[in-house]
Amino acid sequence: MSGPVIVAASLATFTFVSAGPALAGQPVTQTLTPPALSFETCKAVGNGFICDGARTETYGPVDTGITCGSGAGAFDIFDQGIHNQHAIRFYNTDGNITRRVIYDQYFGQWSNPLAGAAVPYMQHNTTTDVVAVPGDLTSAIETTTGETNFTVPHMGAVLLNAGKVVFNIFDGTLEFSAGPQAFVDYFYNGNTDALAELCTALGAS
Repeated sequence: MSGPVIVAASLATFTFVSAGPALAGQPVTQTLTPPALSFETCKAVGNGFICDGARTETYGPVDTGITCGSGAGAFDIFDQGIHNQHAIRFYNTDGNITRRVIYDQYFGQWSNPLAGAAVPYMQHNTTTDVVAVPGDLTSAIETTTGETNFTVPHMGAVLLNAGKVVFNIFDGTLEFSAGPQAFVDYFYNGNTDALAELCTALGAS
């Protein structure tokens, strides 16, 4: 899983919840649609089922698809780091997913491999998917709130992406955006200047 996504607003409080005693309960015999992820543990509750779990993984270096500079001096930004995730899925009595909540925490860096320059970042975000058609995640409206900070030692912040974004997963429509959203500006509005200060810190001229 790669690093910064298009994220947003108030800094999410990130708390790991063990998939141990807290999830002790009736065994799940109902088929779940879609199935829970491999790191999630499921239990039966009064109005259906809940699956919950946490994981930590490393990623990268992976090409972000973002290009800085132009001509012979152009370079792609690469991303790598550590990702902590706590995920919860809610299913109805028929075993169809109705909602999921994902808490993500990233500690990573974006780098220019040609120059050996790197800028560290921290990201915290909470993503909530409300499923319109139970069992079909592609019918969800996805709301993400959180914050991503890119900071250069002895220089300070070179990019802050924070606020709230709402997507229609079915057609990929951006339905709402609030806060300083450099990634939305770059990917949806085609404004390459949105990442100019970060590119300069990575060696773009």
